[in-house]
Amino acid sequence: MTSSPAVPLILVLLILLGLLIFLFEIHILTYAYRKVGVHPRYAFAVMLLSLLGSHVNIPLYTVTTGTVVALNVGGALIPILVSLYLVTHTRMFGRMLIGTALVAAIVHSLAYVVPGAGIAVPMLIPPLVAAGVALLLAFRRAPPVAYVSGSMGTLVGADLLNLGQIGRLGAPVVSIGGAGTFDGVFLTGILAGLLA
Repeated sequence: MTSSPAVPLILVLLILLGLLIFLFEIHILTYAYRKVGVHPRYAFAVMLLSLLGSHVNIPLYTVTTGTVVALNVGGALIPILVSLYLVTHTRMFGRMLIGTALVAAIVHSLAYVVPGAGIAVPMLIPPLVAAGVALLLAFRRAPPVAYVSGSMGTLVGADLLNLGQIGRLGAPVVSIGGAGTFDGVFLTGILAGLLA
């Protein structure tokens, strides 16, 4: 039995479609970082480090239950460094602090414990809240405020304010900025910047 000549063509078309979607997403993410205030030369590196760093956890300490508390490179360290850069570059510390506090309060009220995994947050709420807060606080310069408020507010509201819940998780490692909040932090920064 011979294979149809259409099968290789369909496979090639699917590969090309996947490549096109990948390039489109890379372009959008690079554009988003540029709008936020990250120089185009570094936008791709920041995005790549965030994605690759999502698999790397830096152990911080161990709690009495034996659970290791770690810092996720892609979901916490990179957003913290980008936020510090934006705070010093834009000098909008007060607005970014207020935005972060507002987002943290709302995210904390929505965060929930997932036993065996970590703290989870509804994925689309933080970027929408961060974009709205940023538009109110700094209309003309909203994207960097949205990035900092969204990413730092999600980290504080979901992870840092829930460190007392670690005993309920039953996980060997709990990662700040990992698992349930990585999507929230990574996407919040990107989407909030675009929305704002």
